[in-house]
Parts: sequence; structure tokens; C-alpha cells
Amino acid sequence: MSKIEIACFNPHSAMVAYENGADRIELCDGLSEGGTTPGFEITKELREKINIPIFVMIRPRGGNFTYSNEEFEQMKKDLSELKTLKVDGFVFGILTENDEVDMEANKILIDLAHPLPCTFHRAFDRAKDLEGSLEKVIECGFKTILTSGQKPNVTEGKENLKKLVELSNGRIEILIGGGLRSTNIQDIREFTNATYFHSSAITDGGQFANVDEVIALKSK
Repeated sequence: MSKIEIACFNPHSAMVAYENGADRIELCDGLSEGGTTPGFEITKELREKINIPIFVMIRPRGGNFTYSNEEFEQMKKDLSELKTLKVDGFVFGILTENDEVDMEANKILIDLAHPLPCTFHRAFDRAKDLEGSLEKVIECGFKTILTSGQKPNVTEGKENLKKLVELSNGRIEILIGGGLRSTNIQDIREFTNATYFHSSAITDGGQFANVDEVIALKSK
């Protein structure tokens, strides 16, 4: 049975994930933007109700992953404030203007998050050089990479995902996400040998996780 992280863009989805067997929640806002930093109060309320790990997205806006000084200051402030709520980890990813992993900026946030683990999110799929970027993310101190294998979705990216699992060799968790559903998880898992999977479990184009889909993902 796979480990499943559900990307939750609202409190309802977080409760659906929690009550139906998810192993971890990635809490975000901004569904249409692909995930942004959730509100402090919402995070606080959910933390009081949910006792599985909650990893919080730190992303000030949608769009690219190269941030201004003001945006970076906002990320530091948000991370520090949300850390006081006893969340379990953070999810972020910063690239340089050349689409390379920004070692310096990412390390600053990882130090701020310490001792909580951090996931480098799908900014990885915009980064140049699969192998080089993997090594940089590991060197920064991230514990996990969320990726579709630098392709639009996990099905197209499965060759790269298999390669990442092999190259990482246990040094970092490869969390597979991006178009992952209960209909393809088995095939992707068998092909890549990954053990942790990420999905919004949204099946109707809406904004809420589907109970049956969370259960199906978990049971495959």
C-alpha cells in the first residue's frame, strides 16, 4: 500500500483527507494558482482538529518561482509565523532567473524551518538539468522532492521519475505528483518503485477532495 499526501486547498478537503486515510496533508490556498501560502487562522483551526502530519505551502503568489526581495521577506515571515502553530513541515521551492535551484535562498528558508523537514515542490519541474537539480536540492537539505518528472504529468514523466528514484538512492524522498489519480497510481508505482504519492483527489474539476478518490488512492 502506498503512502498518500493529499494537496488540500481548503479546510473541507483537509478534513476529507484526514478522515479517509491520508498519510499527510499538504495545506495550501490558491487552487487556480497551483497552490499558495494558506491563511494563519485556517492553518491554526485545522492543526487543532487534525493529528496527521500537515506540511504547509510557502508561496506568496502563482506564476514562476523566482521571487523579489519583498516576496522573499514575505516567505520568511509567513514560515516563521506558521511554524508557531506546530505544523509538521513546509513546502516551497525557489529558482534563480536562469531556472536553476537557488541554493542560497532555499537554504535560508530551510534554516528557518529547522528542525522541521522541507519539501521542494514542483518548481523542480521547471528547473534545468534533472540530475544536477536533484543534487542541488539534496545539498540544500530538503527531505523530499515533489515532482512529475519534469513533464506536464506523471504519466509523461514516468521515465524521469524512475530515474530520480534510482539516482536519489534513498538520500531524499521522491514524492510523485501531478495528474496522479487512483486510475494510474498502480502503474506509476510499479514502473518507478516510488513509495510516496501526492494528489489533490479532486475528480470533478471542482475544488474539494473526493472521499471515494482518497480511499481509492490509499487502497491501490
